Parts: sequence; C-alpha cells; structure tokens
Amino acid sequence: MSVSRDEVLRIAQLAELDVDEETLPTLADQMSRILDYAAQLSAVPANGTVKVFVPGPDAIRFRADQVTPSGLAFGPEEFAPAFKEGFFVVPKLGQFE
Repeated sequence: MSVSRDEVLRIAQLAELDVDEETLPTLADQMSRILDYAAQLSAVPANGTVKVFVPGPDAIRFRADQVTPSGLAFGPEEFAPAFKEGFFVVPKLGQFE
C-alpha cells in the first residue's frame, strides 16, 4: 500500500504536527512500509492451530491461585485494645452520632 504526500499531510494535521516539505517523502515511505507490514500480519491465518508462545516450559506456565494466611507470631486480639468476633472495636466519633 502506498501513502501519498497529501495523506501524510492530512495525518500530520490530525496529529497537530508540523512537517517539513523535505521530510514528506521519507515519512510517506515509512508509513507505506508500516502499512505493508501490517497487511502481512493480517494475512497470517488465525484459526487456532498456532500455539501462543509463552517463554519457559509449559509446566510452570500458570500457578494455582491459593489464598494462604500469613504466619503471625501472635493473633491481633493479643495486642488490640478491643477485639470482638474477629473485628477491631474502635470508639465512635462524635460527629457521626
């Protein structure tokens, strides 16, 4: 696919970029090459037969998502001034009464 000089100017205008006249051919060529590469990528069949690449062996691909409690030296009820039914008890604030 070929990008014209006018298309480069339009893209530059949309991106609010100032492009010099002498860089227009270079930008047009680079944009054309990018679009050609994207066209090559879209031509690759994506029917699910190609396995997704994940670095490393498949055995360590995913880990089990398990929640484990942290090992505390002693429970919070031992250092909390007021602890009731698994919750910290705090005094009420006067403004919320």
